[in-house]
Amino acid sequence: MKKALLIIILFIGTQRFAHAQDFDKSVTTEDLELKKYAKDTAAHAVFLDEFGNSRIDVVSDDHVRLIFNYHARIKIFDAKGLESGTITIPIHHSADNETAEEVDEIVGTTYYRDDDGLMRSAPLDIKKVYTVKDYKYRSTVKFALPALRPGCVVDFKYRLMSPYLDGFRSWDFQDEIPKIHSKYEVHIPAFWNFNASLRGGIKLSNTSSELERECFSSHGAKCDCSHIVYEMKDIPAFIGEDYMTSPKNFIAAIYFEEVEWTNPYTSVKTVVAKTWKDIDHLLKSDENFGSQFKRKELMKDRITPVITGKTDELEKAKAIYTYLQKWYKWNNYIGIYSFEGIKKAFDSHSGSIGDINISLAAALRAADLNVELVVLSTRENGNINMLYPVISDFNYVIAKVNIGEKSYLLDATDPLLSFGLLPLDCLNDKGRVISLDKPSYWIELSGLQKESSTRALDLTLLDNGKIKGTIINYYSGYDAYKKRKAIKKFNSVDEYVESQDEKFPKLKILKSSITNLDSLELPLSETFEVEIDAFDNLNHNRLVFNPFLWEKITTNPFKLAERDYPVDWGMASDSRLVLSMHLPAGYTIESPPQSVAFKMPGNGGMYASSFEEGGNSFTFSNIIKFTKPIYTSEEYPYLKELYNKIILTEKADMVFKKK
Repeated sequence: MKKALLIIILFIGTQRFAHAQDFDKSVTTEDLELKKYAKDTAAHAVFLDEFGNSRIDVVSDDHVRLIFNYHARIKIFDAKGLESGTITIPIHHSADNETAEEVDEIVGTTYYRDDDGLMRSAPLDIKKVYTVKDYKYRSTVKFALPALRPGCVVDFKYRLMSPYLDGFRSWDFQDEIPKIHSKYEVHIPAFWNFNASLRGGIKLSNTSSELERECFSSHGAKCDCSHIVYEMKDIPAFIGEDYMTSPKNFIAAIYFEEVEWTNPYTSVKTVVAKTWKDIDHLLKSDENFGSQFKRKELMKDRITPVITGKTDELEKAKAIYTYLQKWYKWNNYIGIYSFEGIKKAFDSHSGSIGDINISLAAALRAADLNVELVVLSTRENGNINMLYPVISDFNYVIAKVNIGEKSYLLDATDPLLSFGLLPLDCLNDKGRVISLDKPSYWIELSGLQKESSTRALDLTLLDNGKIKGTIINYYSGYDAYKKRKAIKKFNSVDEYVESQDEKFPKLKILKSSITNLDSLELPLSETFEVEIDAFDNLNHNRLVFNPFLWEKITTNPFKLAERDYPVDWGMASDSRLVLSMHLPAGYTIESPPQSVAFKMPGNGGMYASSFEEGGNSFTFSNIIKFTKPIYTSEEYPYLKELYNKIILTEKADMVFKKK
């Protein structure tokens, strides 16, 4: 579980001195001979050592920069560990690259034994380092160490210089592979003040600090520095599981947030960490956020034809939402701001999350509806730091329209989202509501939605051993969105149906129809007339049949004996199966499926099945229900056990016996 520790970087009185330095020992024979890491014998690689150093200082061009030096040494045990020899370094920059982070002083070496057992080293060719642009504001520097092979040791260093002094470098102590030792030291001039927070459930093995006299000097401005060392040893690998939010919510790491800074040359102090009242003012007055939200007159002429003749507020809101949802194409950029402005985005039919959803909010205001904006952090981005307001924690914005006693959260960036439905990535913890006429406030985002599906099968076993009948699948809520998205990936509905035919080799789809594919407000249904090659013929005394022929749970997604972080589905779910089956004359059911009912404590979830027989027919039904969007680590064993029971139950076959 996440555990936060607030550390204010202020030095009063006597401090324990911090003496940290990069490791400089050579790669040894013992390093190359190491076959396994004793504390995690399943590890494919292990950090033998890791060191980082961040400081704010003046560089050669007389600019003040945040300088980060990194050095790591990794032992690779087997082929699966070879990916640890490929290094990626994210860098941030402005859209025009005028302001950018830079990576240099890259050095790397691979140590290995050749075919004769001799120790060799292969240096990195700097020409093999390349940079790829991820999107407008970020790129990635990449390189692969040479001569990678099981048993080798890789050692690499680099320096990153950043103009973004407010984004002091965080440090991940934990990684996908274990670490024997990890040390991070920081040097922060007194002109800057940061809050540091330690996250994750692992304690520091050592921390020390000292005051460095006049460590920063620029054009006559001087100050002391805080020199702090953070250290961990024997750090286990972070093992992710299904149904969790961003790993950075749980990984052992230290983060820094700027509190205030003083201009070294003018002595003007700027307070960065503010109250929510300050954040409200900043966002409402920001030309890329609040100023765009207020531009309802810009949107009035554009949406007047859309709502003409409509008097009901909900009807107006839905019409505007559908109109803009079809008007825009999302450009794949996530962020809370409209940097290009909603007018340019509207005219170009394209925009970012901020462009599209702020223009949606402005358009709803133009229709005289009660509208607010909600800023949030996506599941991938991680949870918001609740200790103090930080605008950079938020990376997504949606609209909130209030009609009568009900509120609807809207995201117009996806053409398949129905009115009031959000992407799963937005269902993360809490969002901050920004209103133009009242203070901001929190709303809960988890558990707002539900996914629901029902599968109804009406099948007949024929004399030739085939099974014919109808399968109808009903989807509502988020399940309907997921199914629409899956269908739309294909060039046509026929191509999608063909893929379903190929998915089940013994099943042949004779006829199909899909209802409400483009009617987003309605449940989606698909009907298949099918023929199944179940048995060669009926010249058998016994026939084995599994009722879960369309979809069956065979693997438990929860494999850890214990789990230290929540299972977060983002929403509750309800899945049902109803099978009606008709047997030929002369057959009876020798082994019917068991009627079972399993429940989690506190009505957190359930699995139940029932069987009813009548003449030569029977009805079998089951339900899997999870009532909560999030399950704690204490509830994890019950969740895991419920899945075990589901798998065991669905594995059991029925037996039809000839009379």
